[in-house]
Amino acid sequence: MAEKNAPYHAIIVGGGFYGCSLAVALARQGGKVLLCEQEESLLTRASFNNQARVHNGYHYPRSVLTALRSRVNFPRWVSAYRGCVVDDFEKYYAIARRFSKVSAQQFRSMMRRIDAPLEPAPKHVTKLFNSALIEQVFSVREFAFDAVKLRAMMEADLKEAGVEVMYRTRAVKLAQDGSSIRVSLLHDGHETATSATHVFNCTYSHINELLAASGLPLIRLKHELAEMALVEVPEMLRNLGITVMCGPFFSCMPFPARRLHTLSHVRYTPHGSWQETERASPELRDFLNHKRPASHYPYMLADSQRYLPALSECRLVDSLWEIKTVLPQTEECDSRPILFKSDSGLKNLHCVMGAKIDNIFDALAECAHL
Repeated sequence: MAEKNAPYHAIIVGGGFYGCSLAVALARQGGKVLLCEQEESLLTRASFNNQARVHNGYHYPRSVLTALRSRVNFPRWVSAYRGCVVDDFEKYYAIARRFSKVSAQQFRSMMRRIDAPLEPAPKHVTKLFNSALIEQVFSVREFAFDAVKLRAMMEADLKEAGVEVMYRTRAVKLAQDGSSIRVSLLHDGHETATSATHVFNCTYSHINELLAASGLPLIRLKHELAEMALVEVPEMLRNLGITVMCGPFFSCMPFPARRLHTLSHVRYTPHGSWQETERASPELRDFLNHKRPASHYPYMLADSQRYLPALSECRLVDSLWEIKTVLPQTEECDSRPILFKSDSGLKNLHCVMGAKIDNIFDALAECAHL
């Protein structure tokens, strides 16, 4: 097995937004950093295949901590990544009358607690909703991001920081090597190896696969095979982003990278779920690479248009498919903290996973303590 330029201060496994951001931060601190990405380019998987929402706290009325962290991080993220932020649309949150886990009053109270801007929606917007099913609609301040522009920004930052990037490269095994970690890599079908003082496993839904291949303890994670429908919306919805809370939960949000909207639904976006406890499971991953299930879009649309009738005029263009991964213990209150687990079976092996793009500042703060 060939040896590659050793040793590094840090090797980052996974070229999504979190992996790229950590690589840039570490390199700017003066360390020699290698970033490994198994795809042909960066930010092609979970960092692209999502709702492209920059959170401002509204999404989490049942988790004070998550909502508050979003409020703190929102202006920082918008400032740091202004070049890919899209704010030329109106954003509304609507509260369902039935089956919602929060009332309009509870939602309003929570947003006041975290100082999130909130106003009653104008009449021409409330008229779009079915008043028999919607208690109240609020005008909020929340943005989207263009994932293609974000990728270009990260590529520029990596180059400026002097990070070495290897594409078409997969980390297949980790092992302790004295005070360093030895990383076995598969690059374009050829095996190589190198080492680093710190290794960051930023592979999102694949975190446990690398741990299992290395004979290390797994992290308790839950996965969902998720479908995000990409739709053309009618003219009256084109400049709007809409989320209906919080039980009959769906969103129709601008997706700038494709100049379309996403339609997602709490019940129909997931096509199946599984938990990893004692072994890394590949169960539904094959659908991403081979045969995918039939789209749930007809079911998403049928339920969503009951609350927002104008959605009936949507046209399905495509779907984004991805494995969504969360920490099971956070599901009851719908919180979305980061995972930053250091010494994860090996000294200075750090497993990092963020459920929201604005969590990156919390991950960088943890990294600064190393």
